[in-house]
Amino acid sequence: MDAAGLSPRRLAVEAGVTAKTIERWLADAELVPHARNREDACRALGVDEEMLWPRAITARVKTGYDRELVHSYPYRSACPSQVWNDLVAGVGENLYLCGYTNYFFFTQLPTFSDTLLRKVEAGCKVRFLLGDPDGEVTRQRERIEDVALTVSTRIRITLENLSRLGSPEGLEVRYSAPEDAVNHVSLSVFRFDDDALVTPHLARLVGHDSPLLHLRRHGDGGMFGRFAEHAEELWANGVPAM
Repeated sequence: MDAAGLSPRRLAVEAGVTAKTIERWLADAELVPHARNREDACRALGVDEEMLWPRAITARVKTGYDRELVHSYPYRSACPSQVWNDLVAGVGENLYLCGYTNYFFFTQLPTFSDTLLRKVEAGCKVRFLLGDPDGEVTRQRERIEDVALTVSTRIRITLENLSRLGSPEGLEVRYSAPEDAVNHVSLSVFRFDDDALVTPHLARLVGHDSPLLHLRRHGDGGMFGRFAEHAEELWANGVPAM
């Protein structure tokens, strides 16, 4: 405060709190203000947050398996498109799209088809696991969702786009086995090397309305590994689609 030339009253104005609150901050070193007040106070004082309230920073540091959760979104559509673009662009060895339809990659990510071709040419393994557009689980899901752009139509959009790529070495497409279809339609796992975006599908909601988790691998036995194993089991039981 001395270095910034601010009195307690003036800092209170800058931080949007009362002068008595500033007095409590000064008197109690263990007190951690609300995040917005900390941010405003640090901006006014010209210092970093960890200088004034190191406990707030320590509390945000994840340990153990918690480190694997990069971010969570209440809806898949709330995840910025830049996240998807960056993960696709950054993958080098293992791109595995284990969604039931996967159609939104082609409709929402610019030049996605060209990116796929570049990836396989560079030696990346690219896999698509789709639901069977003529399967019973697909028909059941269509009745549940009751939307104009049906599940089978979304799958066929993906198949049509993939067929335009030809059959490049390194690109493989499968349908999930009939006995695995329910497990497949209820959980989407999109893997980009050691990152994954996971969507558990809720009740009658379509994919973009269901929540999404961004995970990053930090060793064996964590959340990333659990979901990756689930997706790999579905793949192992799958049947060729193209």
